[in-house]
Amino acid sequence: MAVPRREQRPSQGGRDRGAPLTAARSASRPPAGPGRPGLAPLIGAARHSAGLTAAVFLCSALSAGASLVLPAAVGRTLDLLLDHDGGAGYWLLLCTAAITAEVLLDALVALASGTANARSTAWLRVKGLTRLLAAPPEQGSRLSPGDTAARLTANATEAAAAPVTAASLAASLLAPAGAIVALLLIDLWTAAAFLVGLPLLFVLLRAFTRDSSDSIARYQSVQSGIASRLVEALGGARTIAAAGTTERELARILAPLPELDVQGRRMWRVHGRALARGGVLMPLLTTGVLAVGGARLASGAISVGELLAASRYAALAAGVGATAEFLGALVRSRSAARRTAELLDLPALAHGTASLPPDGPGTLRLRGVRVVREGRTLLSDIDLEIPGGSSAAVVGRSGAGKSLLAAVAGRLTDPDEGSVLLDGVPLAAVGREQLRREVGYAFERPALWGETIGEALACGAERVSRDRVREAARAAGADAFVRLLPRGYDTPPREAPLSGGELQRLGLARAFAHAGRLLILDDATSSLDTVTERQVERALAQDVRAGTRLIIAHRLSSAVRADLVIWLEEGRVRAMGPHAELWRFPAYREVFAVPGPVSAPGPAPERSAPSVRPLPQRAGRAADVPLERPGR
Repeated sequence: MAVPRREQRPSQGGRDRGAPLTAARSASRPPAGPGRPGLAPLIGAARHSAGLTAAVFLCSALSAGASLVLPAAVGRTLDLLLDHDGGAGYWLLLCTAAITAEVLLDALVALASGTANARSTAWLRVKGLTRLLAAPPEQGSRLSPGDTAARLTANATEAAAAPVTAASLAASLLAPAGAIVALLLIDLWTAAAFLVGLPLLFVLLRAFTRDSSDSIARYQSVQSGIASRLVEALGGARTIAAAGTTERELARILAPLPELDVQGRRMWRVHGRALARGGVLMPLLTTGVLAVGGARLASGAISVGELLAASRYAALAAGVGATAEFLGALVRSRSAARRTAELLDLPALAHGTASLPPDGPGTLRLRGVRVVREGRTLLSDIDLEIPGGSSAAVVGRSGAGKSLLAAVAGRLTDPDEGSVLLDGVPLAAVGREQLRREVGYAFERPALWGETIGEALACGAERVSRDRVREAARAAGADAFVRLLPRGYDTPPREAPLSGGELQRLGLARAFAHAGRLLILDDATSSLDTVTERQVERALAQDVRAGTRLIIAHRLSSAVRADLVIWLEEGRVRAMGPHAELWRFPAYREVFAVPGPVSAPGPAPERSAPSVRPLPQRAGRAADVPLERPGR
């Protein structure tokens, strides 16, 4: 009997690519960002806290108005007192009201600012986390855990402060602008003494904004790199301790500190220069106003009260130099927003509204599937059909594309070309809830979430009962050790001392509890001993809901007991058929590092295996990857 060869693809123009997948694939790609990267998080945060931001601006504007009233009222009061004229009581009352209003309004600004920043920060974090979890796993994993944490914490906090900072900046310009107008109304010469220095101030602020932008961006990037190295080290703490490389690892984590120091010093130098120059320029302008005002007082052009008011207005106008603080905060927010935007721009898998046939057996078909990552073709010309209710083992050397094929088969990611169908329906067209109910996964390193182990096993696309959880745990060989834990199924996962094999059994138990018509085991039994693995295989055949099994296999026993074996090589299907037939070829045996006899080892499959189904040879081309013949 001839060993099946890989099915060949026809020309590009003759294949039906499937419209639903095309639409979903385009929807799952990153959206075209705005012309200025980083604006989307700022705009979103501003919309989310629009009411509070408006309150900050309004209260700040009213506070600026009160501060503008006060010098005029104080000056008028002084003139009336010096002239021993009546009516000073009214102006004293106005001074008191202005001071009280300014204090109360500043308190309201602080309250509204803190609340708005907290709400915007929470919104950005939830939005970023939602996009991260909704994105295909390979997209989210491009950012290291430490970098992701930095973006969701420190960067999100700084970006969220932008709306309030912008409102405060706009309001802070009202008092200096009003003060300059008041100077013009009091005396043109005193106003001119102040205005002559404003162009130099604008030059200083522009230089500060330009220089601080680059240093802040570099500082945040280095800071994130240190966080990434630290998280990596924490994840491998046992390995570091066992290898005795603590000092070396510490040096690796802290290696970017000199660059962080350089950028930090640079950032503070820019900030310090701006403050120093502004600290010299503003007093000079205020002194100039007082000098000119004194001369105008001596000539009788203005009164003592007007000179006092002019001096106060000059001080208020000098407050324009304080905008450097707000500009620096905005620069930090903009730089942080660029980093946060990379999370918000992660592509999300779009889902359709189609339904799977209610009684479908779980037939899985892949047609012309091709997957490209970073310019490399990792899967190519994948044409498969796995009959409903059968078990298929995917084998191949490391890097052959097995886990990627598993991800495509259950739509954890979309192929760049081709389509994946379950019971005749493209997965891209299936609604999200039904897709996750009917397609289940178990992984090599499962993650448990929830307050208790029982909750971690019960949670999924739909919550299952406690009895079903325990049945699934028994099928996966997990019930016995879970009952020995301090609180059994009510033990928090973080308090359970689990070995790698026990963790895998819990992952299998969760998959069994939620098993649908397609169950994909991505190296999910690699840490199990032989006896437990046999128990799991029996449970798959007898106790778990009947359906199609796609098993990423590294062990020979998994391939032996599967109905069908899919042999991957360099991202292509080299052959597909029963293990007993493929075992005749040395190259297939080498996948398992077994050079031994030609006869297939191990017991026969528990279920009757289908007859060998040759993959038809497509006309017009020879096989790209020919199989070896026995004895070659």
